[in-house]
Amino acid sequence: MPVASGTIIGPYEILSTLGAGGMGEVYRARDSRLNRDVAIKILPASFSNDPDRLRRFEGEARAVAALSHPNILAIFDTGSYENSPYLVSELLEGQTLRERIANGALPSRKAVEYSLQAAHGLAAAHEKGIVHRDLKPDNIFLTKDGRVKILDFGLAKLTRPEASPVSGTHTIAGVDSNLTSPGMVIGTLGYIAPEQVRGQPADHRSDIFSFGAILYEMLSGQRAFKHDSAPETLTAILKEDPPDLTRLDQKISPGLERIVRHCLEKNPEERFQSARDLAFGLDSLSNLSGLSTPALEIAPRKRYQVLVPWILPLLALLIVLSTGFLKWNRAEATQPLYHQLTFRRGNLHMARFAPDGQTVVYGAAWEGNPIEIFTTRPESPESRSLGLNRAEILGISPGGEMALLLNSRPAGTWTNSGTLARAPLAGMAPREILENVQGAEWDPKGANLVAIRDIMGRNRLEYPIGKVLYETGGWTSYPRVSARGDLIAFLDHPLQGDDGGSVAVVDLSGMKRKISSNWGSMEGLAWSPTGDEIWFTANKAGGDRALYAVMLSSGQERLVARVPGALVIQDIWRDGRVLMTRNNERRGMIGLSAGESKDRDLSWLDWSRPAGISADGKTVLFSEEGEGGGASYSVCIRKMDGTPATRLGEGTGLALSPDGTWVLATRADSVGQLTLLPTKAGEARILSQDLLNHIRAIWFPDGSRFIFSGNEPGRGVRLYVQGVDGKKPQPITPEGTNAFSFSLSQDGKTVAAVGPDQKGYLFPIEGGQPRLIPGLAADELPISWSADGRALLIYRLGELPAKVYRLELSNGQKSVLKELLPADSAGINVIGPIFVTPDGKNFIYGYIRSLSDLYLVEGLK
Repeated sequence: MPVASGTIIGPYEILSTLGAGGMGEVYRARDSRLNRDVAIKILPASFSNDPDRLRRFEGEARAVAALSHPNILAIFDTGSYENSPYLVSELLEGQTLRERIANGALPSRKAVEYSLQAAHGLAAAHEKGIVHRDLKPDNIFLTKDGRVKILDFGLAKLTRPEASPVSGTHTIAGVDSNLTSPGMVIGTLGYIAPEQVRGQPADHRSDIFSFGAILYEMLSGQRAFKHDSAPETLTAILKEDPPDLTRLDQKISPGLERIVRHCLEKNPEERFQSARDLAFGLDSLSNLSGLSTPALEIAPRKRYQVLVPWILPLLALLIVLSTGFLKWNRAEATQPLYHQLTFRRGNLHMARFAPDGQTVVYGAAWEGNPIEIFTTRPESPESRSLGLNRAEILGISPGGEMALLLNSRPAGTWTNSGTLARAPLAGMAPREILENVQGAEWDPKGANLVAIRDIMGRNRLEYPIGKVLYETGGWTSYPRVSARGDLIAFLDHPLQGDDGGSVAVVDLSGMKRKISSNWGSMEGLAWSPTGDEIWFTANKAGGDRALYAVMLSSGQERLVARVPGALVIQDIWRDGRVLMTRNNERRGMIGLSAGESKDRDLSWLDWSRPAGISADGKTVLFSEEGEGGGASYSVCIRKMDGTPATRLGEGTGLALSPDGTWVLATRADSVGQLTLLPTKAGEARILSQDLLNHIRAIWFPDGSRFIFSGNEPGRGVRLYVQGVDGKKPQPITPEGTNAFSFSLSQDGKTVAAVGPDQKGYLFPIEGGQPRLIPGLAADELPISWSADGRALLIYRLGELPAKVYRLELSNGQKSVLKELLPADSAGINVIGPIFVTPDGKNFIYGYIRSLSDLYLVEGLK
């Protein structure tokens, strides 16, 4: 019987009726103790006739109340009124999801937003051992402020089978396994999982199936499983798949379709194995589309909390097994076997298994010589050259055709560029395919190539060649096609000149998602033999990279191998054998002062990158970006005479002011943002709070402004002018300008830079048409202006030794001024950046040395 307004139930005064249903009536009430409005659900009186049932109801209510999660209806109190139990909960304003979708499908963005919140709520409940068992749109509430609330947690577990036949959206039966006979069906028709249809116990994966049915309905506007009769609907749940979402609405992404399908697998073992994994997948889609959600992060459940009750029994079992069946012998413990394949001194770029699984093909630059391609086998310490010089291997098809990078030359600190070509492993000259390529790989059938290349300052991932699947203002590397050919995994680096970033995948429709992120350094990637994991080599900070694996479905990471040195995974064979290089990597800097005949190595720790030289040639600005520099790097200055360095603070140094009193740097606590660090006494000053990535900078002669290269996320690099007053920077070049090599004239009126078309230009600072720089080749980069202002000092990227040329601006004529190369050139693959004082008499230049050994590793798991 309905309860009248004004009725007092304990400390609560009934104000009005909110609704009624099979599980009872809901009222708006006033809590006189806390002076707040609440909702009271009064359940059927039949509950009170079963003491065991009532006890379970109260226990379940306490368990749900203990969750205290923003996406689960909060339970405040329980009690009894006229022999009917009641629940007191927070009062919600809004509508149920059933009401929201009554008029049709939701936009994908909104469906993902709601689903992500619901998945967070499910995860919190499941981690407390609470299974809903009756998820449906009626039990999901959408508040007016955009919050999703899951209702009636645990109530389906307590309901009894009704005498009425199965139909509509009514509860078929709700049971606890201890309260009913085997074969009882639990849940709501159209949303129950196959195991519930069979009368088997329902667990957290049953909720995930129901979740998938709800998400399907949100996206399509129709039930995933609905037929004219209940038996037909139950049969469909057991045996049929709902129509493809992408056929119903082409705007639905394949990635979202896959998530729904993964939820609706008939076998619980093949679904998402946790709501947390499901939330991760939805969050990836949300991040891609720029969605935001008020759902809160849930602290991960510590594994030992799950394992503690089992430790003692498990130890006892192991002791019994060890006495009868196991021999505890250290020699029998399986350890990975590392078999060294190369023994020369130099830098190895890439390596691949040949189709026979035994021959290994790799590209290397040994003893300071240009890179060439070799083959070797595990049983032989010798390598054989294929006679392909200045080329590197990118991939090998199942039919034995190589993908090569010809005329390979550095395109930046971490990337090489050249001409993509194909050639049979057995011999014959390469056939050129595509220019300006930085990476490529065959698909599993050897029919098409995935390629990475720069076009007008944008880094593109194309598959097949010509079809752009992903484009960025940063850069990408190590593209690898999955065994099924439906996904391309790659490393995504948002900031040019920095090898940090994330592991990402993109499908054939261009839907990209991050799988593992926030890595400080990343090189090397391969699919696992089973295709469910991506293996990659990376670190969070420092220079030594370890081998990790990340699950494609859940994003769960694990450490596979760690050894001293920087690892780079090259390839994985079908039987699990791994090709991997161990690199000894160092970045250093060398200076030459006026009046001195001998270069001086000014490297400080393990990764010293020069950022500028003072006008008098006595001080060098540099950053320590390896193990020694710390997780946030270190900004340092050092005298050219070799006296010890001074650390100024955390971050990355960009430019030293003309008077030597300030350093322009990027802040350690906010990637890409600018700060001013004093070289002597003083306080640091923050200069920027914008969305730009700041890459390299040069001061104007008067020290009041500076010019820097940078880009908005997802956009190409431009040059900007900004004052030390922190006002908004003004762009002066088009997108796609080279981020690393530009030079400001000594009068501060013109900047020389390489534009998006790979041609050199003189850009007026105050605006106007740029002038083409005569004689500047596509791979030649400006260093500085000559003292007389009539020429540029330039160098050719990738040239060893690096030659500094004087380029006359009037006629494009060149003359060599200086050759730069460390005395020990083995393993040197990059010279730069190069800085010269205005008088052209003092030099500081950087270099990267990488000494590699290639290993065949067996037994990694």
